[in-house]
Amino acid sequence: SWNILRDHPVNISRRKSGLNEANSIWPWGQGLPPSLPPFFEKFGLKGGVISAVDLLKGIGISAGLRSIYVEGATGYLDTNYRGKADAALEALEDLDFMLLHVEAPDEAGHAGSVEEKIQAIEAFDQEVVGRVLNGLKRFERYKVMVASDHLTPIPKRTHTDDPTPIAWAAKEELERAQGGEFSERAAQASGLFFENGHELLPILLK
Repeated sequence: SWNILRDHPVNISRRKSGLNEANSIWPWGQGLPPSLPPFFEKFGLKGGVISAVDLLKGIGISAGLRSIYVEGATGYLDTNYRGKADAALEALEDLDFMLLHVEAPDEAGHAGSVEEKIQAIEAFDQEVVGRVLNGLKRFERYKVMVASDHLTPIPKRTHTDDPTPIAWAAKEELERAQGGEFSERAAQASGLFFENGHELLPILLK
């Protein structure tokens, strides 16, 4: 693409003005849509997805989940955490299952910023997890899971294949819970391990 675009009139003009040129095309994310079994046919439940990341939103749609738009959901530190939580709770009045994704901690890891990662995790804990747990109290029955799809350590600034912590509980378990730690260290000490991520959902939903 460089050989073609370098002599385009726009780039010639930008070059003369000392501006950066648009002289390369980098295709990214190309491919065919995946063929996934419909979520309803597999679990007998109606589901939805909230995410600012097109990849995750697309996977959800391919599985038959309803994609729910949230104003101000950016996928970064400034995302609308509270709006996502409220939209998920509202959707659960009609749906049986919600996947709520927050990208901010991952982006902070890529940026290598300890401060931003702490800020993102605290916002997720307070504005998403805390708000969702409070909102779920009005439902007679529910289960909730907190999980991450991968780690993005600050020193490496990229994804790693290390095991990730998960936590889930039903309403009655949360009502008698005494608190505890949610971390890689606590998860490792539990002795509970799943080799394959796709094993989690059938266990949660049974």
